[in-house]
Amino acid sequence: MNIGVISTKEKAGRSGSVMQQAADLLIARGHQVEMIYPDAQCNDVAAIANQHDLYLLKAGTETALGYAGLLHGLGARILNPYPTVVLMKDKILSTQVLQRAGVPLPETFFAGKAEQLTGLLKDGPLVVKPFWGASQGRGVQMVHSERDLESLTTTDLFFAQRLHKPDGRDYKLYVIGEKVFGVRRVWPPVTLEDKLGEAFEVSDEMKQICLACGKAFGIDLFGLDIITSDGKPYVVDINTFPGFKGVPEAASLLADYLANYSN
Repeated sequence: MNIGVISTKEKAGRSGSVMQQAADLLIARGHQVEMIYPDAQCNDVAAIANQHDLYLLKAGTETALGYAGLLHGLGARILNPYPTVVLMKDKILSTQVLQRAGVPLPETFFAGKAEQLTGLLKDGPLVVKPFWGASQGRGVQMVHSERDLESLTTTDLFFAQRLHKPDGRDYKLYVIGEKVFGVRRVWPPVTLEDKLGEAFEVSDEMKQICLACGKAFGIDLFGLDIITSDGKPYVVDINTFPGFKGVPEAASLLADYLANYSN
């Protein structure tokens, strides 16, 4: 099998990258793996061709998405599928998909102006985050008062969710095929140990939440961020191709999944 990995040099070059380890395992098994870095070059639209049996859309940059979109138009096989990735990155649309699937989410709102969120504060604080892409903490702003609203900054619309105080550390859930793995992490992570987190046994409730998310989008390779507040779980973020940090034997599991996916 010939695999093209759409990534960034920064991600691919990170020490301990699960994707790079999985690529090495696939190469050792006789597969061909080529790293593709759309962000590191000027891309000629006419020159982009479907040359691989499978593409992995690992990067989430606009350049990488544009590259994947062109490949999708050429009939390329992409994991996860380009239209699904675009849908998942739009927090407004993905929220609707998850709500319809019965996935527990915070109350969710969006507005064109910050002051339009004022009336929501009577029922409690909000968290405002970028509506596009996995936030990973970037651009996330807590809003407790009208003064906080006045200081909000964004170049896009305002995507807001009800803020629930977590009972403890965040739950990172990773799905690889039919297997669900859990890692608890502190936020923001400071040390490598923080980033790896601590593995935990996933409860049946959280496993069902993960499987419901996967079924809603038609995928089985993704990550979820879940918090619990007063014992109730809430999905607060979804990642189309996570790093799987802290998952035991992650590289081997990912390599097995990709090899089987091609079949």
